[in-house]
Amino acid sequence: MREKAISNGYHLQLMNGVLFVILFASAAYQLSQWHYISLLGISPLIVGIVLGMVYGNTLRLHLPVYWLPGILFSSKVLLRVAIVLYGFRLTFQDLALVGVNGLAISAFMLTSTFIGGSWLGMKVFGLPRRLALLTAAGSSVCGAAAVLATEPVVRGESHESSIAVGTVVVFGTIAMFVYPFLFTHGYFDMSEQAYGMFVGGTLHEVAHAVAAGQAVSADAGNTAVIVKMIRVIMIAPLLICLGFWLNRFPEDQPEEASRVPSSGPYNFSTF
Repeated sequence: MREKAISNGYHLQLMNGVLFVILFASAAYQLSQWHYISLLGISPLIVGIVLGMVYGNTLRLHLPVYWLPGILFSSKVLLRVAIVLYGFRLTFQDLALVGVNGLAISAFMLTSTFIGGSWLGMKVFGLPRRLALLTAAGSSVCGAAAVLATEPVVRGESHESSIAVGTVVVFGTIAMFVYPFLFTHGYFDMSEQAYGMFVGGTLHEVAHAVAAGQAVSADAGNTAVIVKMIRVIMIAPLLICLGFWLNRFPEDQPEEASRVPSSGPYNFSTF
């Protein structure tokens, strides 16, 4: 009976944390629907990250400790499930619309951006390896969601993810306004479909790709979203390859070796 009571109490605490995350997500979605925010093409994910940063630097100490298992469960398990389900939005009919060219562009842009961004971050700009990998993942795949999905693979810290998210959001937002301007003023000498592929293959957030594509035409917007979604579903093979590479070439840092593993399923000391 005592073990059953403990189990029931743990599941109740888990549910409290999950409900807290749902409340945050609902608030972020509602705020993203405001007129001025929607005009900027800012996704609910970005709004949610900003809300989390504000909360984490103001009211986090007032958060009940027994909610932590549910919050960490949401950030680890539910986030990965959501990314998988997100890829189900792409159908074979969508793939047929962009053809082999769309697949090739998505694969090339993702691979070259991740490898080139990681190399530049570490060798040219002198960034820590984890921060360079997080920023490259966000730039090559799908912005903030890719950063959060990559964080546990590279064993990144929360402040490193925040820096990576901020980087991809700033440059993605700038490109969202610059791309349509360059196309409509003749600086991009290409068709609308080619422009849509370019937008979907280079912009970070799905919302950015939608806004930049639809600003030119509906066809360009649809092509941009399809190519963008192809990049999104490629996050799975990217993380698998990255995990193998990190296991073969582990980062030689004293702080990594000194970490004490959690005795339970969650390590609250890193929250």
